[in-house]
Amino acid sequence: MSVIDRVRPAHSRLKAIRRDIHAHPELAFMEHRTASVVVKELETAGIEVHQGIGGTGVVGVIRAGRSLRAIGLRADMDALSITERNTFEHRSTHEGCMHACGHDGHTTMLLGAAQVLAEHKGFDGTVYLIFQPAEEGEGGGRVMIEDGLFERFPMESVFGMHNWPGIPAGQFAVHAGPVMASADRFDIRVLGTGAHAAMPHLGADPVAAGAALVQAIQTIVSRTLDPADAAVVSVTQFHAGEAYNVIPDRAELSGTVRAFSELVQQRIEQRLGELCVGIGDAFGVRVDFEYRRGYPPTINTPAEAALCVETATSLVGADKVDTMARPSMGAEDFSYFLQRKPGAYVWIGNGPGEGGCMLHNPNYDFNDEILPVGVAYWVELVNRLLPAGK
Repeated sequence: MSVIDRVRPAHSRLKAIRRDIHAHPELAFMEHRTASVVVKELETAGIEVHQGIGGTGVVGVIRAGRSLRAIGLRADMDALSITERNTFEHRSTHEGCMHACGHDGHTTMLLGAAQVLAEHKGFDGTVYLIFQPAEEGEGGGRVMIEDGLFERFPMESVFGMHNWPGIPAGQFAVHAGPVMASADRFDIRVLGTGAHAAMPHLGADPVAAGAALVQAIQTIVSRTLDPADAAVVSVTQFHAGEAYNVIPDRAELSGTVRAFSELVQQRIEQRLGELCVGIGDAFGVRVDFEYRRGYPPTINTPAEAALCVETATSLVGADKVDTMARPSMGAEDFSYFLQRKPGAYVWIGNGPGEGGCMLHNPNYDFNDEILPVGVAYWVELVNRLLPAGK
């Protein structure tokens, strides 16, 4: 019997768990109910449970055989500050909060795998099941690490999985290097001299300086970076003035930087600073610049990525495993795990992305039909990483 066939009898139960979590979404570090669902399911399966790691994080521990080897499997639990537009029965019961990224499905797939692994124990070693809080911008992965995750649960490698709309349901994409980009932020404050709009020569216009700065920033990727280095620099906010006939004394700009390497991040930060100084001098204004590092890039280690390809191929066939998919400029805090341990982060297809079901969309919903495939992937990955009898 295949791993997927072994999982299918539990499909209805897994669907019910997933929809219950979807109906009761919780924001970063507030996943108390979700964590309690996880704890209950793990304890029911006879799995050792550790709570309160990184706030609301949960780690389950399954041991089998005599090997001292250990690996980690991670799922995220938090929801987003989005008002759900779906009208199905399991829609969010919390106004302004919904599972618009599929973390409800990720949690459920890992719970399903936990039940299979605990029941059959066809591996040799230890599996740490990591249920992480606060992936959506709050760095729950980093917080768990700072709270001693890897010291308390010493694993040799760690793995993650995210659903991906646009990839056919149940298929996989695996990258041998960068998967997701970094997510840095910058704030720029242009301080000029206010004046009557009819007498601009009596002031120093921060709006004109800010506009020139926006234009100059657009040249960073095209004229500063190596064309082979992918990056995005976007100005997403520009605030200035309150009246039609007044040149304000300040303008404020903000934006985001995305890249796949530390060197590219450093070069962009340096160039942004240089442009701020240059534009300030050219327009006779003062420009204050602040750059804040966010999530680092998510970069798979090649050997672990290759094992993930083998695992997915054994389940769905080589023609349904994409090893040439482009990485995403989105960001993911699984990157903190991969900074400390070898591992890989894969995408499982959620089905067509048309019709408003892309990630972070108020019409999104996780595709329950892929639950057995996701569960089987985790189980098969464990069996390959920690083979019995070796």
